[in-house]
Amino acid sequence: MPDIFISDTPEVKKEEDKDIEKPEKKISSEVHDPHHRHGKFSSFRFYPKDIDFESRSNDEKIVLLLRQHFIVNLKWIFIAVILFLAPGIATRFEILSSLPPGFGLVINMVWYLITMAYILENFLSWYFNVYIVTNERIIDVDFNNLIYKRISDATLDNIQDITYNMGGVVRTVFNYGDIFIQTASEVSEFDFLAVPEPDKVVRIVNDLVPQVKQK
Repeated sequence: MPDIFISDTPEVKKEEDKDIEKPEKKISSEVHDPHHRHGKFSSFRFYPKDIDFESRSNDEKIVLLLRQHFIVNLKWIFIAVILFLAPGIATRFEILSSLPPGFGLVINMVWYLITMAYILENFLSWYFNVYIVTNERIIDVDFNNLIYKRISDATLDNIQDITYNMGGVVRTVFNYGDIFIQTASEVSEFDFLAVPEPDKVVRIVNDLVPQVKQK
């Protein structure tokens, strides 16, 4: 009598395994470009491996980590360059020549300290103000300074509507825009401002929402 727990051929066994093992639905390959930047300072990171946050549960996976497009930093970088050049310009035109000896050096040192503080504050504000999309929720981290931050989140099944706009020549050329997410949670609206590739972000979130609601 044949053993009913053993398949007659390896081929039959393989076919049965395919029926039993149903992989979890993944995000469309059209949305995920394998060549996306994954550097530490990237504004668009898909499934980042070196990122974590304090309220993440054990089975919660980070799908997207977003920052504002790097081009938004050009304004304060330009101002910082002018601030760095200002003491040299003042020396060239002998603006500080009427001050007592040594005063010019002190003023220059204070000026450069203020400039460095300005650069540090703007960089940290850009780097730590992030938007996170996990397989369970969306998270908005507002980092205002070194001692204050505000974190808002909403589960994906509470998302009611998600739209984006990308107006203007600069935004169109560099492919970044604003995403607006309406939710039924305590925070009714989430604004992901000046994020790169907003169309792909919207598609990723739209792919994730049905998966959460089916659980």
